[in-house]
Amino acid sequence: MARKRFNSSYTLWIIIINVVAFIIGLVILNNYGESEISLIALQPAAVLAGKNLWTFITSMFMHANLTHLFVNMLSLLFIGSFVERLIGKRRFLIFYLASGIIAGLFFVLITFLFSGDMDIYAVGASGAIFGLGGLLAVLTPKLKVLVFFIIPMPMWIAMIFLLGILWLISITSGLAIGNSAHLGGLIAGLAYGFYLKLKYPAKTRMIQRYFSR
Repeated sequence: MARKRFNSSYTLWIIIINVVAFIIGLVILNNYGESEISLIALQPAAVLAGKNLWTFITSMFMHANLTHLFVNMLSLLFIGSFVERLIGKRRFLIFYLASGIIAGLFFVLITFLFSGDMDIYAVGASGAIFGLGGLLAVLTPKLKVLVFFIIPMPMWIAMIFLLGILWLISITSGLAIGNSAHLGGLIAGLAYGFYLKLKYPAKTRMIQRYFSR
């Protein structure tokens, strides 16, 4: 039974793909240098020149370091598994990929409009994960979650708090955090959540009531 559940979990397979991709990325970096990273990481300059468009997908499965990978995969394990059970496997997979792509589009657009550095790279699953969080903020806004596994707060407040705190950290510390990608993913999740509420009002009301206890 446990093996069947593992094989049927899209969340676990996405995590495995991320881990394998991280290892492959290390091999590429160690053997070929940063010039080859542009083939898998999202770079606004390349995308706006019509090059390496597949990096909207590949960048979702790459991570900058082991800590980046661990935090994102731990978050995906909890949030992704819950969303997968909530909306179904097929819908979950399509939405996960779509929110990651939308996050990448936001990153490119915001970089083009407000940043002079078009050669920066973006990698990571956090844009797609923020999409999942945005969806839950609409469908289960009062669901209690532990932010940083310590601070309890309702889901809708948690998503605003996380977005704000990451933005603050990047501004004060100078760390390269893909805040525009997070925002894009969050907006995608909110939009899809409201779409589901309009299309399935009875079901979404039932879900909201159940997770408001």
